[in-house]
Amino acid sequence: MPLSPPADRTALHTRRITIHGYQRTDGLIDVEAALTDTKPYDFGNEDRPLIRAGEPLHGMQMRLTLDDELRIITCEASMDYTPYTICPGVAPNFAALAGLQIKPGFLRAAIGRVAGTAGCTHLRELLQQIATTAFQTAYSLRVQRGMQPGSSDGLVGTCFAYAEDSPVVTRRWPNRAGGRAAAPAE
Repeated sequence: MPLSPPADRTALHTRRITIHGYQRTDGLIDVEAALTDTKPYDFGNEDRPLIRAGEPLHGMQMRLTLDDELRIITCEASMDYTPYTICPGVAPNFAALAGLQIKPGFLRAAIGRVAGTAGCTHLRELLQQIATTAFQTAYSLRVQRGMQPGSSDGLVGTCFAYAEDSPVVTRRWPNRAGGRAAAPAE
């Protein structure tokens, strides 16, 4: 069901986020994200006196290269458009995400490595979406390889559909239904 019709309004800001998951020929996974912020009017600041309507205020990309266990092999970030000339200097810090595994607790660990002035708010915001895209990409690879699409580990309890008492959990992972392991067969 779509949203209800909006009230009369004027656009002030647009954020576009695009994320793609890829299988590399060497067997690794790449997840690439791009974030772009634009405004429908001209404006500026001290470092960029004129930012034209539709020109990116933020134009940033990030690529995580992952193994089959969703362990980060490399992380690369770039910042082509930023509000301040100093901002791109923080992009190399995101290489510090190498070695982390996308699993429960990933965001806390990742943000710990690029927190505050060691990172960028906008690039940090991409990490949750990149993580979920990595899961979806790995799922696709498992299905293509004829493997089980994945276990319940890390999924049960994460959303309404994966609640311990939901029909989805009961159907997909009967041993986890109701939050208890099924009794062994006699």
